[in-house]
Amino acid sequence: MARLLADRPADKLTIGDMARQLGHSHGAVRNASLTLVRRGEADQSGTGQPEFRANAKTAAAAQTAVISPPGTHAPRAQAATARTTTPAAATPRQTGPIRRAGGQLYHPRELADLPDVEALNRLRDADVPVLLYGPPGTGKTSLVEAAFPDLLTVAGDGDTTVGDLIGEYTQADGGGYVFQYGPLVTAMTEGRALLIDDATLISPKVLAALYPAMDGRRQIQVKAHKGETIKAEPGFYVVAGHNPGVHGAVLTEALSSRFSVQIQIGTDYDLALALKIDARVVRVARHLSRQVDLGELGWAPQLRELLSYQKTEAVLGTNAALANLVGIAPLEDRDAVADAVIKAVGVKKIAPLTLGKQLPASAARKPPGSTVSAHRGRSR
Repeated sequence: MARLLADRPADKLTIGDMARQLGHSHGAVRNASLTLVRRGEADQSGTGQPEFRANAKTAAAAQTAVISPPGTHAPRAQAATARTTTPAAATPRQTGPIRRAGGQLYHPRELADLPDVEALNRLRDADVPVLLYGPPGTGKTSLVEAAFPDLLTVAGDGDTTVGDLIGEYTQADGGGYVFQYGPLVTAMTEGRALLIDDATLISPKVLAALYPAMDGRRQIQVKAHKGETIKAEPGFYVVAGHNPGVHGAVLTEALSSRFSVQIQIGTDYDLALALKIDARVVRVARHLSRQVDLGELGWAPQLRELLSYQKTEAVLGTNAALANLVGIAPLEDRDAVADAVIKAVGVKKIAPLTLGKQLPASAARKPPGSTVSAHRGRSR
């Protein structure tokens, strides 16, 4: 990859351009391209179809790069074969923070004596589907995005249809109808990873369309498009997310049996402290989490809520951030959350963030956090 880009320094090449020249699958080329970009050894541009171009570091990267001749199998397939005899204690690839596609940093956690992103990559190489489960906001999606830069995502809910996965006819600009392939077909044909987020909210009948692609057949039939058969390229991989506590989430036996490895994801409160989130609030979250584990409470702030608290505090001040933390709790748990915050922070009372009286036109702006305007009752 690096050598191809270095040999054409003035050109911007798409995934398809490079796949055709190298003889590899689109997914393998995409993985390699994004790795070069992540290392700063190539540049990426384009808001739709990404394009890649050599930079000052590409030539040096090409000195050690290995390019298989056209016609050989995909690099990811090679890795899968080689790793069948690799011990689990082998030196991991990823140990430090990883920048996700949106720019946010992901901090790897330990899984089976490996960084979690490394463990997921090994499972992908061995074609072992993974189901991640745990409360919303614990970092399931972030982990998958960090592990697989070539990821496509389906956000599942009760309205998700087979067309949302496989594709459907849409009206073209000229007035006719064309078949638009869905993310499942794209992931299969390009050898990419596919995340089915909130999979247990999707109807089992809809999910059944996914199963032939995951088993030994590794193909599906697109009945809506002339019965076309789609075969999965090397590198195609399915991972799913499940939030057990979400209303309507049902983990069926058919879905569970398709995922040989199931990993529980919880909030890393030590990471929250390392990220400089208010230690008092982290202590509150730990306490509430223990109550949830004991079945005494239904909700506790997870890492997502703690990060939101930190951002809100920076903008509106501590008092408003605390009031908001109470306000985002489910109504049935709100009093318990408020009591925990009061004990940890030492305030007399705390209630959901609420609009107060109308300010006079001449009122001067006060700095964030200078007063608390929080009253019990409904937000207006």
